[in-house]
Amino acid sequence: EVQLVESGGGLVQPGGSLRLSCAASGFTFSGTIMIWVRQAPGKGLEWVSSINSGGRVTRYTDSVKGRFSISRDNAKNTLFLQMNNLKPEDTAVYYCARSKFYYYSDSYPYDDRGQGTQVTVSS
Repeated sequence: EVQLVESGGGLVQPGGSLRLSCAASGFTFSGTIMIWVRQAPGKGLEWVSSINSGGRVTRYTDSVKGRFSISRDNAKNTLFLQMNNLKPEDTAVYYCARSKFYYYSDSYPYDDRGQGTQVTVSS
């Protein structure tokens, strides 16, 4: 059974940082593209970042470039998202997902998704 468990969310002031983690099991983590998506209140799912199986290829949506950093530890089956200089518009539930694609949309669906972790950026 595929399991993806996110952690690390919370309440942070604008300009602050958080590090999200995603513990994976039930599949070959080291052979899988992993992505982060988020859902802000009242909005649809938005792709945030992707990383290839080896961790050398990363991609980011424009709004987080230079602030967020995706990484992975294949020895520990764990995905990370380091989020710096957080802004109120980053407030959302963040989900990790395994995917065949470096992007998410209706045309590029993910295979499995975790339950999410809430990130709230507010003063």
